[in-house]
Amino acid sequence: MKSALVPSSPSAARERIVLTASRLFYRDGVRATGIDKIIAESEVAKMSFYRHFPSKNDLVAEYLLRRHEWWMNWFSAAVEKRLSQAGAGLEVIAEVLMRWFEEPDFRGCAFINAQAEAFSQEEKIQQIIQDHKQALQAFLQEIATRLGLENPLQTAASSLLVIEGTIVRSQMTRDSDVFETCRLLLRRIGRQARRPEVAAIEPDLPPYLPGF
Repeated sequence: MKSALVPSSPSAARERIVLTASRLFYRDGVRATGIDKIIAESEVAKMSFYRHFPSKNDLVAEYLLRRHEWWMNWFSAAVEKRLSQAGAGLEVIAEVLMRWFEEPDFRGCAFINAQAEAFSQEEKIQQIIQDHKQALQAFLQEIATRLGLENPLQTAASSLLVIEGTIVRSQMTRDSDVFETCRLLLRRIGRQARRPEVAAIEPDLPPYLPGF
């Protein structure tokens, strides 16, 4: 199926609507944010709003497209920067996530949140959510390949489960142990995916994980 990750071209009023909605949707939730509030805070006429976005779902889709572009650009750049350091492995992803968790406006993953708000029945929105997760896994697979890990696809899939669980757990608890657990799990995934001769010379990991 063709990717849904293709944002529309902007205009001044449209841009104000999207930026306002993006802030409110992420902070307060999509279901909890009404069209009237978005119109008022973006300072556009109701007619102008509906000319650009005939339905709320159209605006939700644009919000997720923008969020995908921003988040993937930020995440990939931050991971690449840390991977350039000598000896860096999958565990640097935990450091990147922790910087995100420390942001005052952190409210978890916009795509997991949208999925949880029962948008799975909206085909276009569901496709955007799936495309985002596939793009993230493809990036992780590329990283695993460059690190010389065996079975990069499986390594990426395992890493993605850890990443998503860490995001949700951090959103729920704000517990600093979540970072350390994520770091150790990603390090373990990376170590197990290394060639046997490489893994044999690496130091053992602790027999327990914080928070377990």
